[in-house]
Amino acid sequence: MSTLTTARQRLSSARRVAVLTGAGISRPSGIPTFRDAAGLWKDFDIEEYATPGAYARNPQKVWEWYAWRYRNVLQAQPNRAHILLAVLEKLVGDEFLLVTQNVDSLHSRAGSKRLVELHGSIARARCERCGQRFPLPDPAQFAPPPHCPDCSSRGRPDVVWFGEMLPPGSFERAERAFAQAEVALVVGTSAEVEPAASLGRLASLNGAYLIEINPETTPLSSWADCSLRKGAVEGMEALMHNSS
Repeated sequence: MSTLTTARQRLSSARRVAVLTGAGISRPSGIPTFRDAAGLWKDFDIEEYATPGAYARNPQKVWEWYAWRYRNVLQAQPNRAHILLAVLEKLVGDEFLLVTQNVDSLHSRAGSKRLVELHGSIARARCERCGQRFPLPDPAQFAPPPHCPDCSSRGRPDVVWFGEMLPPGSFERAERAFAQAEVALVVGTSAEVEPAASLGRLASLNGAYLIEINPETTPLSSWADCSLRKGAVEGMEALMHNSS
């Protein structure tokens, strides 16, 4: 029996499944990864746009940049890998959790419900005064900065900037799911950014069958029971070829 066949069988019979995704799953939708030669940070200084200090110095500049990113991201569409993960959630049921490091909202737009967005979402703002999270308006009508629908205070981008903590409770929820998973699936991530990179190892240490989908070898590869050296779309299609 091939490793892929075993992975398919383990995934199809699992009652508890935890998934981690990174930038590689959104690349087929036209969103470059940070490590691409033409990636997001090639022409932009992180310190000028993605830190609390940058926002404190010039919130309008930061918001104009995020509004530009928001318009670009909303033009992208969920790809087959996003859709297959939404299908997998329906097959598994309540004991499924998808944890993503991406802020592009493509998983939710593909239909994923049991979802933890570790780094927030570029499609939302968070009130600076009361902390309420609220969706941004349609990009065509969006003139930053947005204001809270409850208290009318200014909202900031609801993303985790460099140097900030993850949203309260989000990583704890992810840890529980990976510690209890029968099968853990890691798709399109370099497995180098902590604390998310630890989730696959945590699952393996607790007895989960660990599947990695990535065209390149990563620090997680030596832990994986099955490593598919494919892109996210090709890997998910290979893994779930009879599921949809």
